[in-house]
Amino acid sequence: MAQPTYNQTLGLIRLAGVYLAIGALVVGARPSPLGVTAGVLLVALGQALRVWASGHLIKNVSLITSGPYRYTRNPLYLGRLLIFAGLCVMARLPYGLNWLLLLTGCAVFFGYYLPRKERVEPARLSALHGESFERYRREVPALWPTTKRYHRDGRGRWSAALARDNREHWMIAGLVAVTLYLFWRAYSP
Repeated sequence: MAQPTYNQTLGLIRLAGVYLAIGALVVGARPSPLGVTAGVLLVALGQALRVWASGHLIKNVSLITSGPYRYTRNPLYLGRLLIFAGLCVMARLPYGLNWLLLLTGCAVFFGYYLPRKERVEPARLSALHGESFERYRREVPALWPTTKRYHRDGRGRWSAALARDNREHWMIAGLVAVTLYLFWRAYSP
């Protein structure tokens, strides 16, 4: 059976949609001090998870089961969800549109993106890593972390060089800029 391939056009559409949603949040934001403070906690938690995960990730080379990958197969996506939720809390759009944007984003993620990813990626990883991946897939949930730590093969250590190579510093820079802007908007007269 042929492995499903990555559709680059769909990937660009998804990426454009995410950036448009974040742009709408930032441009239309009417942030409050409490909302920004609460939202920044979610953003920081999500970004910390992404930095931890990206410092373990070596794409398409080996099966990564160390760090946060011991608890969830997709810590980068979980981090992204937390960040998006935090931005929606921070932004506060007129008429509660930030909540509608959050619900729409979650509907697209859970209704389309994650199911598609769970159809496509396991076939690729199974072809690359065989039974090791199948065992990992059976024991570690796709998104919501388990409290039961995966113990097999997860000996990798976190590496700042890997986090840099996975370009996580750009995500940090963007989030710092957006957060500072929303704090300024929330606290300016």
